[in-house]
Amino acid sequence: MVLAGIDIGSNAVRLLIAGVGEQDGVVTKYNLIRVPVRLGEDVFRYGAVSEEKTENLVSTLQAFRLLLDIYRPRRCLACATAAMREAANKKAVLERLRQEAGIDVVIVDDIEEARILARVNNIFVPKPFKYKLYIDVGGGSTELSFVKGKTTIQSASFSIGTIRLRDNLVAESEWQRLQEWLRPLKGKSSEIYPVGSGGNINKLFKMYGKAGISVIKVRRLETAFKTLSGLSVDARISRLGLRPDRADVIVPAADIFLKCLKWSGADFIHVSRKGLVDGIIETLYDEENLRTGATLQPFINASDASFAAA
Repeated sequence: MVLAGIDIGSNAVRLLIAGVGEQDGVVTKYNLIRVPVRLGEDVFRYGAVSEEKTENLVSTLQAFRLLLDIYRPRRCLACATAAMREAANKKAVLERLRQEAGIDVVIVDDIEEARILARVNNIFVPKPFKYKLYIDVGGGSTELSFVKGKTTIQSASFSIGTIRLRDNLVAESEWQRLQEWLRPLKGKSSEIYPVGSGGNINKLFKMYGKAGISVIKVRRLETAFKTLSGLSVDARISRLGLRPDRADVIVPAADIFLKCLKWSGADFIHVSRKGLVDGIIETLYDEENLRTGATLQPFINASDASFAAA
């Protein structure tokens, strides 16, 4: 079956169209598109999405809709996260998306976001690790989940993200709350397998990790942070070939990951390539096969036959 997911994040908007085996759930990515709309630049500073950003978001989803009309997925689910959660004008923005792009959007709360991310990254870990600590760093928030086996012991979300940190909008109290949440884990650090997700940790791994493995040591992340911090944004673009929308947030991302690892006592992190949009696909697959009691529901314009068709 063909399924589609849309992730409206604080930094970027992503569309994933995938083929999923109806019996085995094996995912084949047909198309993955990322557009750096950056809703968080407005929301975290001014509390609402500007007209310009709204127009950009509408245009992005209109383009996505054209692709969806071509692929004709059985199900599509569009989710929005931190920036839209906090936007004072979110109802008006979502109504424009429904009217002008024909796509309804559901806003996921922070704990649900953390749950989806932990579930989609349910990787096998070697002994002697008994627990997993999932760390996802986005533009507006950082989601953490502490997991044993397939059971989530605790999840939390913090208003600490790359755009907020870049713009000096992270409150000291939020750093303290993050540190306090991680403090009890430090005594179990030898049993905890940390897993990081998000575009920035993947880019850091490509630049400073070792080929053939999915783990990057803290000391390598520290080297990355020091090296990249010593370069201007323009130098990161011209000398390292980073995209402009990556070059200005990669240092804040490294800072956030390093603090999470330090405060939890970890000396490495496993880098996952899966993010929220992958979790959306898995959620839809599970709903189609009635295998879980997933709480998310598809918000698709039922008047459109190409999307409503089972």
